[in-house]
Amino acid sequence: MTLADLRKLSIRKQLKIRFQLSNGLECIVNEHGVAQIPALRRVPDFSIEQELKAVSQFTLEPARVDPKSAGQPKPVGTAELAGPSAPAPEHEEE
Repeated sequence: MTLADLRKLSIRKQLKIRFQLSNGLECIVNEHGVAQIPALRRVPDFSIEQELKAVSQFTLEPARVDPKSAGQPKPVGTAELAGPSAPAPEHEEE
């Protein structure tokens, strides 16, 4: 699972995807595909792409909450996230 895959999934499914980084901070990929770390107050000394390799648990929540349907955050593992609902890898044609 790469950051680009998470971005595509969040845009296509209109989700916010949350995950914990190894330094205790939380990263949120919003429904526009933008990765944000709200608690970060300076230029990071790490790469989100590298941190993502160690992540095993994600939380999915709908970007827009509809009062009629209670969209609760749903914890999922990496394997579940990379399952059939995940974006297919893009192949280059030669």
